[in-house]
Amino acid sequence: MKPSALIKLMRPHQYIKNLFIFLPLFFAMKITETELLLNAFIAFIAFSLTASAIYTLNDYHDIEEDKRHPKKKDRPLASGAISKSQAIIIMTVLFVAGFTLMASLSLQSVGILSAYTIMNIAYSFYLKHVAIIDVMIIAIGFVLRLFVGSAVTGIHLSMWIVVMTFLLALFMALAKRRDDVLIYLDTGKKMRKVIDGYNLQFLDTSMAIMASVVIVTYTIYTTSAEVVERFHSEYLYLTALFVILGIMRYLQIAFVHLDSGSPTKIVLKDRFMQLTLLGWIISFTWILY
Repeated sequence: MKPSALIKLMRPHQYIKNLFIFLPLFFAMKITETELLLNAFIAFIAFSLTASAIYTLNDYHDIEEDKRHPKKKDRPLASGAISKSQAIIIMTVLFVAGFTLMASLSLQSVGILSAYTIMNIAYSFYLKHVAIIDVMIIAIGFVLRLFVGSAVTGIHLSMWIVVMTFLLALFMALAKRRDDVLIYLDTGKKMRKVIDGYNLQFLDTSMAIMASVVIVTYTIYTTSAEVVERFHSEYLYLTALFVILGIMRYLQIAFVHLDSGSPTKIVLKDRFMQLTLLGWIISFTWILY
């Protein structure tokens, strides 16, 4: 087994999703507190290792399906670079390491990680074949990352951050399903059984609705009396500009460039998206701190 195959199996590029663990610290203006930041970092590592174990389990279960996929056929298990027996060992080690690390922080965070694991195992074996439920589970996974960050730092989560995270993640999950439908229309091959429950009209409409709701919710959040009082600033609404830019760019990538299969790769490769995200972070940080 080559190290490159192991790294590919673990999908470290997906760890960017786990940065949501740090959001409670950021919004509570405690990102500079060393002890809390260290706890969040350990939770980030623990969650990432567990997520890699789940990715391995999913690939193990979907070997035959992935072999027919134009992109997933090159995954280590589908291509034969890693054997099934090796995958089982890797998965076990990752699960044990992830849960052991999380247990060093708090029992509550272990409970949340357990819920995430059970939910994703159910997703891998059955729920990913149930239209609408499949994208809901992806969105809930992002929310659970927030709760892990809250549990290991002791920071109370605002309902706003939970709602906005769920809506944004649901928007991206719908875009991912749209890419699967496009592959089916281009090749005639169903990469997922759940595709029977979707079509472009439904997904385009759903994405447009979610995009609108995300923008409206964020605007209400930044202008609400509660948030203005908590952050002592009336200018947070200005950061909505970057949210609108980010949503529109994502829609452009999905509808114009027809490439929305991997939200993580979009963030890592698209310069426009990177600059928009950086603009939001800088402007929000400047106003907050």
